[in-house]
Amino acid sequence: MRTPALTTSSDGFLLHGEPFRIISGAMHYFRIHPDLWADRLRKARLMGLNTVETYVPWNLHQPDPDSPLVLDGLLDLPRYLSLARAEGLHVLLRPGPYICAEWDGGGLPSWLTTDPDIRLRTSDPRFTDALDRYLDILLPPLLPHMAANGGPVIAVQVENEYGAYGDDTAYLKHVHNALRSRGIEELLFTCDQAGSAHHLAAGSLPGVLSTGTFGGRIEESLRKLREHQPEGPLMCSEFWIGWFDHWGEEHHVRDGADAAADLDRLLAAGASVNIYMFHGGTNFGFTNGANHDQCYAPIVTSYDYDAALTESGDPGPKYHAFREVIARHAPVPDEPAPAPSPKLSGLTVELDRTAPLLPWATAHSASAGRTEHPLTMEELGQRSGYVLYRSAFPEPGDGLLHFAGGVGDRAQVFVDGAPVGVLERERHDETLPLRVPRAGATLEVLVENMGGVNYGPRIGAPKGLLGPVTFNGTALHGWDIHRLPLTDLSTVPFAPAGETAHVTVPAFHHGTFDVDTPADTFLSLPGWTKGQAWVNGFHLGRYWNRGPQRTLYVPAPVLRPGANELVLLELNATTTARAHFTDTPDLGPVKP
Repeated sequence: MRTPALTTSSDGFLLHGEPFRIISGAMHYFRIHPDLWADRLRKARLMGLNTVETYVPWNLHQPDPDSPLVLDGLLDLPRYLSLARAEGLHVLLRPGPYICAEWDGGGLPSWLTTDPDIRLRTSDPRFTDALDRYLDILLPPLLPHMAANGGPVIAVQVENEYGAYGDDTAYLKHVHNALRSRGIEELLFTCDQAGSAHHLAAGSLPGVLSTGTFGGRIEESLRKLREHQPEGPLMCSEFWIGWFDHWGEEHHVRDGADAAADLDRLLAAGASVNIYMFHGGTNFGFTNGANHDQCYAPIVTSYDYDAALTESGDPGPKYHAFREVIARHAPVPDEPAPAPSPKLSGLTVELDRTAPLLPWATAHSASAGRTEHPLTMEELGQRSGYVLYRSAFPEPGDGLLHFAGGVGDRAQVFVDGAPVGVLERERHDETLPLRVPRAGATLEVLVENMGGVNYGPRIGAPKGLLGPVTFNGTALHGWDIHRLPLTDLSTVPFAPAGETAHVTVPAFHHGTFDVDTPADTFLSLPGWTKGQAWVNGFHLGRYWNRGPQRTLYVPAPVLRPGANELVLLELNATTTARAHFTDTPDLGPVKP
């Protein structure tokens, strides 16, 4: 093996034999529209960063166990790496296999986590064999972008905060050897929470650089990292400068002056740093993750993270404060800081065509056929979206509809087409009182996957209906099941709203609007309750009036000069037929 481009000395890094300090920022290519990658990378360099860091989401790059590697659009990692090199930036690559990242399932594919007996992130051959097959197809197109081959990647991470999860050293060695045996010659490193000596010990490997993750207590965190690793560079591989939001919470922020002061302490101590996040981006589509401590808590669409660069790529207060701090310790480009991008505002869209969801789902969705008992989303082979379950009541009467094991994650219940209630995983709902008007009345249950848990032991928790369904203790049999991944809306039969009865059930709503010059904007939906939004077929993600997030970011490249289309899937009755585009994001009331 050749000598890596990046090596370590007793107290620092050497790049091609010369002293080098990593000043990096996290920026996930899969959370940024690819037409904006070059802009974001330029802004990283202008803040004074010499490196950017990114995770690699296994679940999107290999959506099926036998599928070819997906490397297009948002997932064109080789192009992203080429753009970083063209901007003069190095790259820290974090391929996992587990990435956390507040990302659906922590990046582990649902086809893998569906197996209830598999021991995730261990030396269980069922897991390591799948990982090996993935690396067999992931790494070859990335090797030309390694520093050994003239590319920008100077270091690669082994797993991710493993010490907070397990202590299977044989598994960590397997990941290490899997990378090396497939041609990765660059410096390898691990990262773990520096506040825990146990995490650092359980997540590290002999001969592999240990780095720490922390957002404060700089001197104490560096001291604990040095106690764990007496020699070598001190590096904070995730310097947390903000946080993420769950639905129903307030929006998290961190004071910019406080974060800048801690960054100054880090650099003054001679440490290297990766700012998490430099630019957070967006959980487009169905890609958001969730946490599950006392209860299930899904993460919002925005991944703004109160980062140095806002969700729409504008320099925020931290950008300018960090640039000043970095200039005290390293060269910063002698160029002006970037200005905010132009924004569209003042557009109102009339959503004047509609199509009820449930009839369309029955006619056009992929059907699982008729089953005796309801199947989970994983048993149906579906990664995300919705599933519609339909059965019939054998007799009328008042009673309790019981869902054994609850629902994953949110279920809307209809009897003969009329909405009768909602159950949510986060409230541990399992029972719904209702009245059945007649024998043979139709029961429909629309279940929404709100995002896979990305941290802790509940990764891979099933979605959909999780067990038998009973009414007054009698099991309901004979289920028609329809999969709704919502990847193709071309068959939705929109009709003028004036020719459709008032919509009080889940429905698609369609409107058009004209744009002179495309620019970034934010979709505002006052009067709408909960659902999904698409602009020109691009899936912006989930909206919900529960908040905190109240607008959805619309990247300029999604728009086109002239006519544009907006489609909403609204899951409830709405009090309006209008949507608005504004120049100002609203991520909700602030929680410091």
